[in-house]
Amino acid sequence: MTTALITGSTAGIGAAFARRLAADGHDLVLVARDTQRLQEQATELHDRHGIEAEVLTADLAEEDGISSVEKRLGDRRRPVDLLVNNAGFGNKGRFLEVSMADELRMLKVHCEAVLRLTAAATAPMRDRGRGGVVNVASVAAFVPRGTYGASKAWVVQFTQGAARDLAGTGVRLMALCPGFVRTEFHERAGMGTDNIPRWMWLDADKLVSSALADLARGRTLSVPDPRYKALMGVVKLAPRGLLGGVSSRAGRKYGPK
Repeated sequence: MTTALITGSTAGIGAAFARRLAADGHDLVLVARDTQRLQEQATELHDRHGIEAEVLTADLAEEDGISSVEKRLGDRRRPVDLLVNNAGFGNKGRFLEVSMADELRMLKVHCEAVLRLTAAATAPMRDRGRGGVVNVASVAAFVPRGTYGASKAWVVQFTQGAARDLAGTGVRLMALCPGFVRTEFHERAGMGTDNIPRWMWLDADKLVSSALADLARGRTLSVPDPRYKALMGVVKLAPRGLLGGVSSRAGRKYGPK
């Protein structure tokens, strides 16, 4: 029986990872800020799948939260075989409309926490000769869209670089770059979604299945849908200046309302 630790596990992509991994027989360490929701999730997954589900309440925007998860990942008596760094959020507003405190909070969750938790997980994984890390980024990583896109671009570059450094150790790292997924993400950020075309929405459970298949294949980057793979192909060919203008207009159309 292997153990997976999932941050931001109580909703959206994190909850989909928890459902799939529990169904596959993995024990879980569920990490989020809301203790009651974590306990309810742990009970449901235990009762449905017969796995052990440990609850760890932590706010990854705070030093104590990151440290507590680092400590759990470093516990060699209770090894974690798969880390899913999923916790994240969006801010409503353009640059200079969002407070610097909120911008820095985003960087702490999206970048510092991902860096530190990946390091805490992969050190014992390397010693054991096996393990995996999925760092959830976004297709926003490939277009110029403010702090959110920049932080997710960092996740992609960091993950692929670390994957190269750990090649041959038995430890796999992959950046997962989904598009629009029906989760609490947009609601929490106060973002309108009514104008987003139906074809752009992804199913979280199908996304997770595709992501785990890509991880098993040894891929370091996963864009888990043909529609978004095609869009990213166009992005790679588009001039940066043109891409920036299109991204800005798309952000006003499909972003915060």
